[in-house]
Amino acid sequence: MQPTAMPGRALEALASSVRGQIIQSNDPTYDDLRKIHNGMIDRKPALIVRCAGAADVLACVQVARENSLLVSIRGGGHGVPGFAVCDGGLMIDLSAARGVRVDAERQTARAQAGATWGDFDHETHAYGLATTGGVMRATGIAGLTLAGGHGLLMRKYGLVCDNLLSVDMVTADGRLVTASAHENTDLFWGLRGGGGNFGVVTSFEYQLHSVNAVLGGMLFYPLDRARAVLKSYDDFSSTAPDELGCLAALATLPDGTRAVAFLLAYHGPLEKGEEVIRPLRSFGPVLADQVSIMPYPVVQSIAENFNPRGLRNYWKTSYLARMSGEAIDAMVEYHARVPSPFTHQVIYTFGGAVARVGKDETAVGYRDARHAFVAIGMWDDAAADEEQISYVRQLWGAMQPFSSGGFYPNYEADASVGQLVSAFGAEKYQRLQALKKKYDPDNFFRLNQNISPIA
Repeated sequence: MQPTAMPGRALEALASSVRGQIIQSNDPTYDDLRKIHNGMIDRKPALIVRCAGAADVLACVQVARENSLLVSIRGGGHGVPGFAVCDGGLMIDLSAARGVRVDAERQTARAQAGATWGDFDHETHAYGLATTGGVMRATGIAGLTLAGGHGLLMRKYGLVCDNLLSVDMVTADGRLVTASAHENTDLFWGLRGGGGNFGVVTSFEYQLHSVNAVLGGMLFYPLDRARAVLKSYDDFSSTAPDELGCLAALATLPDGTRAVAFLLAYHGPLEKGEEVIRPLRSFGPVLADQVSIMPYPVVQSIAENFNPRGLRNYWKTSYLARMSGEAIDAMVEYHARVPSPFTHQVIYTFGGAVARVGKDETAVGYRDARHAFVAIGMWDDAAADEEQISYVRQLWGAMQPFSSGGFYPNYEADASVGQLVSAFGAEKYQRLQALKKKYDPDNFFRLNQNISPIA
């Protein structure tokens, strides 16, 4: 598909009102800028505007409305569904706006919406501070925060959105508003879990916590021990201290070995860390033990080895009340015939502070789940798309009898309205619809996990 030409009047208006770069299809950087982490996304915007700040976003929204242009919003560009890139419209690209300012005395940080967690952790770590963030440095802060946000610190400090103090946002009618616990509180509620439905967030303010060195890294067990290992992990994680963040995975190692893997970070008193994680090391003979004391940003870089940029991605997710023997059987059986060495399964373990936040305090659903299950399809050959997507859907289907309901919207590209209602719950979904009608009644921002303003 060739990119649609942008109307001349729109180009002129943008050229006279934005400070950032305006990129057309004949620009040598165009193809690089329209590519995101998921290699399946091959869309061609008519125009890309690399916004330098909120004023540029305001100009883009105004010009897009006046010219009836489809709009997509790119933050870090890591989102699997690919909503960041549109065909034939205007891509508002925030990826050049990556500033992070830390207030060490107040233990807060203000970050621009194009920042990644790598940018964020780099700045906050200089002060021995952090907040819950994604488990890969390339993940954008914007998409993760607005969807709720999982990370290795969440059992101690809550989801990413639980640490959000305020946002600045450009609305569909061209206003710059602030939302917090004291200002536009209805919007602040919806932005913590409701995604990019309500406007373009240009900056985020977070609460920080004292986090410096952690006892972290990976443990690997052979796949033939998977059933016993995962059952032991489910039991162990039910009573583990909040200071231990951990996820489990069924993955393929670089040498082709299929294995059970644990990524962990203990950020309590380090002298107690070895005792806390001892049960994780006692599930049987390990293939490899790569756990040691390391700076927090280092543990945040480990998962990148299992999720390289540019591969084709298709993910599906659900929540689990527990990992029953039958659920573990399904996971192991499917991993034994995984069609790509990059395709894997991940179990994010909740509890702790995640469950202590009231269920109605944010738009996030299913805080009482024990785990989130994610089927992660990744491969490199477009000819294998049908096989790979079919495998992920079948695996997800096999796990549904064990689901506690709902799913995490950030990972799903093709959720129906009915599924979205399930993801939030009917009452919350109606509340989000009311917010959408208030802040975006024409559904101007519709490239997202879209909440229709019409009941």
